[in-house]
Amino acid sequence: MAISKKIKASISQSSMIRRMFEQGVELKKKFGADKVYDFSLGNPNLPPPEAFKNELIGLIREEIPFKHGYPPNAGIAEVRQAVADKISKTTGLKMEAGHIVMSCGAGGALNVILKALLDPGDEVVVPVPYFVEYAFYVENYGGVLTKAKTAEDFSLDISSMAGAITGRTKAVIINSPNNPTGRVYAENEITALAKLLAQKGREYGKTIYLISDEPYAEIVFDGIKVPSVLKAYPDSILAYSYSKTLSVPGERIGYIAVNPAIDESSDLIDAIILCTRISGFVNAPALMQRVIARLQDTKVDVEVYQKKRDLLCGGLSKAGYQFALPQGAFYLFVKSPLADDVKFTEKLIEQNILAVPGSGFGAPGYFRIAYCVDDKVIAGSMEGFAAAIRECV
Repeated sequence: MAISKKIKASISQSSMIRRMFEQGVELKKKFGADKVYDFSLGNPNLPPPEAFKNELIGLIREEIPFKHGYPPNAGIAEVRQAVADKISKTTGLKMEAGHIVMSCGAGGALNVILKALLDPGDEVVVPVPYFVEYAFYVENYGGVLTKAKTAEDFSLDISSMAGAITGRTKAVIINSPNNPTGRVYAENEITALAKLLAQKGREYGKTIYLISDEPYAEIVFDGIKVPSVLKAYPDSILAYSYSKTLSVPGERIGYIAVNPAIDESSDLIDAIILCTRISGFVNAPALMQRVIARLQDTKVDVEVYQKKRDLLCGGLSKAGYQFALPQGAFYLFVKSPLADDVKFTEKLIEQNILAVPGSGFGAPGYFRIAYCVDDKVIAGSMEGFAAAIRECV
C-alpha cells in the first residue's frame, strides 16, 4: 500500500461535507445547476466588501519593499498591532502585537495551537455537535478527542463537560457561533465553563486551556453578541479567520490571540511561532496580512444572512421540520424526520437537495443546511423539502 494505514482509515471516515459537495457537482452536470439545491458547503456567496477590493487594488499598486517576500513567521509587526488594537478595543484587555500570531485561517491556527500544546495521549474536549475536522486536527498531534453532549437547544451542558474532563485533558475547544448549529454560547455559559476549567485545573494540578474557534464571531443576528472568552478565562487562546467576516475563505488569512494572563505566555507564543514554521505554513499570506490590517472594522452585510435564515426557517417550519433557530453563522441544524439521518439526506438527494448528515458532526438524527446561498436556491428547494418529509410521516 502506497499510503499510510492511518490516512487510509481517515479517508474512509473523512468529511461528509466534501463528499456531498462532490455529489452536488455530479447532479448539476446531470440536471443543470438551476435544478440542484446545494446546501452542503459553507462557502459564503456574498462578495467581499467594496473596501476589501479597493484596499487590495491599492496595495498591489503600492511600492512596498519585499511586498511579496517572506515576512516574519509571526506576521508583519504593524498587522499584529492592528489586530491587538482591535481586540483591546472590543474586550477592554491590554493586548499587544506580541500576543498575536498571524495564521493561515482558523484551520491553520487550530493546527498550530494544538501542535504547540499537545503531547501524545493528551485529551481535547469538544461539545457535540462539533466541526468535523476537529478530530483530525487533534489526531494530527497524537491527541485524543473527547466528546461532551450539549443541551436540547445545543447550549453548553456544564455537567457533561465536567464528566468529560480527566487528568489527561489538555484543552477544550469551543466554536461560537457554532458550526453546525448556529448556536452562540451565552455569557453565563462561558462564565460557568471558565469556572469549571479553573476548578478542574486546581483538582488535577495543571492548566487546562480553553481554545475558542471564532470564524463566525461577527456573523450574528438579532442583536446578539459573542461573549469574550479572553475576558472570561485567563488560560484562553483565540483562533480567528477573516474567511466569513470578509467573504474571502480562499485567501486563508486569520490569527491566533494568546491571553496575556497565561502563565509563561511568552513560551507559548514562541512555541506557536515555531509551529507555524515547522508545520509548513511558514507565514500567513503577506499581501492578505496587509489588506486586513486596514479593514479591522469592515465586514460583510450580516443582515443579508439573517434574511436568508428567516426565509429558510419560515419555509421549513411550514413544512413541519423541527430545529433551534440559529443565532449566528449561516447554518441550520435540523432534526431528521428519520432516525437514520444519512438515509434521510439520501431522500433529499432524490429531490436534488444536498444537505449534510448530522452524523458527520457527531450528532446523528440531524442534518445540516448551509444557507450561504442565493435566495432562489432556498426558495426553489422548498417543494423538495416538503416532499421529502411527507414520505416520512
